[in-house]
Amino acid sequence: MQREGSALHGLGVVVLKELSDHLNSARMRVLEWLVVLIAVVALYFAIQQVKDTTAEDPFLFLRLFTTSREPVPSFVTMLSLLIPLVAIGLGFDAVNGEHNRRTLSRILAQPIYRDALLFGKFIAGLFTLSISLVGLWILMIGLGLVMIGVPPGAEEMARAFIFLLVAIVYSGVWLALAILFSIIFRSAATAALVTLGLWFFMTFIWPGLSSALFVAISPSTDEETLILGAQYAARVSPMTLFTEAYLALLNPSTRSLGPIYLSQLQGAVVGAPLPLSESVMIAWPQIVGLVATTIILFVIGYVVFQRQEVRA
Repeated sequence: MQREGSALHGLGVVVLKELSDHLNSARMRVLEWLVVLIAVVALYFAIQQVKDTTAEDPFLFLRLFTTSREPVPSFVTMLSLLIPLVAIGLGFDAVNGEHNRRTLSRILAQPIYRDALLFGKFIAGLFTLSISLVGLWILMIGLGLVMIGVPPGAEEMARAFIFLLVAIVYSGVWLALAILFSIIFRSAATAALVTLGLWFFMTFIWPGLSSALFVAISPSTDEETLILGAQYAARVSPMTLFTEAYLALLNPSTRSLGPIYLSQLQGAVVGAPLPLSESVMIAWPQIVGLVATTIILFVIGYVVFQRQEVRA
């Protein structure tokens, strides 16, 4: 049977409906307040640490993102752990929830194709996450400005803004994964547990396990090869890609995300900050990796969803 009209007909309706559900849901409000509370605590301790230890620094404002004070980790570390939880909370019942409520067949009986439904759910979830991250970013900038009293420079704002875009892309990875499992599993509880389990494994276990496995199975005994191989294996984790990206963007003195060779140090001043363009180039492979992972996960979910049978 040939389709009539665009496959994305009704996309705007789905996006608006899903966006309204997300923004008005009690689940989203609890997650948002949890993120804001933890982020403010991390920011407060970072400001105290910056006031106590940092002297003249051309990138003082960026230190608010990366500085930590025991026992509280840095703002970006907290964010890297909280973003997946919020994204999973939005997407784990995106499709199976429609199945369980017996509304999926009714929606598809309207002039709305599966393409528009799935794209609409993903776009609405990503837009909801973007609104939350932008609000948190503005709160971070405002509190830092008030409590430190030093306005950020143009390059600091540019680096912070690019970091915001990377954080949104990072949230898209986990949202796409959660929606994928919501398509595969009819039970929302199963989808949530599997997604959370995979997040825990990829975040806390895989970076160390991958290095040990690569060293164990690699035929090479060259130390440099083993280090590079272990690092590439750890980059399978989205958490590793995000961590390396924000290190390059928020720490201007970062010259490499791997082993530093003598050719990179020739003519360089130790600790001297890199220009923004060079920092972006260093983080570019990680950013592309996050975007590619999001696309791959969404395409897999799209194919599975297209092949599923929808019964009334």
